[in-house]
Amino acid sequence: MRVLGLDTATSGCSAALWDDGAVTVRRREPMARGQAEALVPLAQAVMMEAGCAFDALDRIAVTVGPGAFTGLRIALAAARGFALAAGLPVVGITSFDAIAHGLPEAERDGHAVLVAVDSRRSEPFLQLFRPDLTPFGEPAMLEPVAVPGWLDGLLAGGAGPLLVAGDGAAALRPLLEGRSETAFAEGAGTPDAAVVAALGAMRDVGLPAQPFYLRPPDVSLPRKTA
Repeated sequence: MRVLGLDTATSGCSAALWDDGAVTVRRREPMARGQAEALVPLAQAVMMEAGCAFDALDRIAVTVGPGAFTGLRIALAAARGFALAAGLPVVGITSFDAIAHGLPEAERDGHAVLVAVDSRRSEPFLQLFRPDLTPFGEPAMLEPVAVPGWLDGLLAGGAGPLLVAGDGAAALRPLLEGRSETAFAEGAGTPDAAVVAALGAMRDVGLPAQPFYLRPPDVSLPRKTA
């Protein structure tokens, strides 16, 4: 199976090709702005380097959020455009899944995983996973001070070791680093298209991929003029 993975959900821009069990080409650029201009050429460069035509793909996988609203729309629009031209399905992968599965297996072995994604507000987006990376409860968006109690409720008082990952983890460090058996991941701070492509190869193609915001977009109403 050949899958093109795309990501602009947070502070990066990446594209990768998964081909029969392995990522063969990956390109990633750190950027908070300019993703709209960068993603399509980046994806085209990946396909050219791999010597793979878009109509030779089986599907396209894209990060659907949560994350930056503009970034989510950029990657989804690119994925839909490529898919429409080549007659392909689009598979959505959450930022939580992409970050959790991007952690080295040796680092997360035996740990529950808490993924915290920077919401660009005071409350990070949160998702807790069991050691096998199945979700543990529903995603949440909480003030950092509320996170220890939320975790205790999900983990029945904090059973087992915990690994905290994601670009929103820094806000939780003062509140969680004193918790027994809690560690902070060294990598996998943001989603990576290589992981998105790999997950997309394993997921069933269901409903069309849609943005997963977790909170409504920031919209300012126009001011009335006299």
